[in-house]
Parts: sequence; structure tokens; C-alpha cells
Amino acid sequence: MAEWEELVRRFGYNPWRVRLLIGLGTALDNLKLAGCRAAYIDGSFVTSKEYPNDFDGCWDEVDVDPLALDPVLLDFGNDRVGQKAKYYGELLPASVVEAASGLSFLEFFQTTASGEPKGIVAIDLEGWE
Repeated sequence: MAEWEELVRRFGYNPWRVRLLIGLGTALDNLKLAGCRAAYIDGSFVTSKEYPNDFDGCWDEVDVDPLALDPVLLDFGNDRVGQKAKYYGELLPASVVEAASGLSFLEFFQTTASGEPKGIVAIDLEGWE
């Protein structure tokens, strides 16, 4: 699992990416406070694309208190516009099924469009400070 400093060093190499990292960090702070132990980041943000549109990811729901979560992290309507506006990306519960593929989001993010396995970035929130 990646540490936050490693994520910033590897993917925060221009002002736009730093902005996305600020939003991601704020969302991860809230998830941690609600009891989340791990999050997984995918999408063009974790590639070499210089200006990704946003970040995509999911979070482990085990032991998460939904009442302690920012309600925007539980609002999946309207193409998650609330998450994108507040955090500059979107994070979904890992076990929720992505409709088109039938896979959980954790599985979906680890699979290419052609069905091949691929890597994602796992973030350990248990040691998050």
C-alpha cells in the first residue's frame, strides 16, 4: 500500500495534479475519520497523463460509520457531480457493483476495458495522519 507522501511525490508534479491531490486528501481525511481503513485510486490520475480530468477510486466500507461520513461521499446521483465539485474526483464504496460490468468497483478498477487485469494504487488509511 502507498503512503500519502509517495502518492504526492509520484503524481503531484504540476499545479493541476496538486489541486486534485488536495481534493483527494480532503476526502481521504473524512473517510479516515469515519473509520475507513483503505482507499484505492484508479483512472488517468495514476498514469503519466499530464492533465487528468479527475481521480477515480473506491473505499473499503468495513467498519465505516456512515453517519460520520460527509454525505456527499454517499451521494451517487447525478453522475456524482457533488463529489466532483467538492473533491475534484469521485470515490465509491468498494463492494458496490458497477452496473455495466457486474463487478464490484474494487474489481472493476482492477480490470481493463478488454477484461485484462491491471494495477491500482492502494492507500493505507490506518496509518493516515
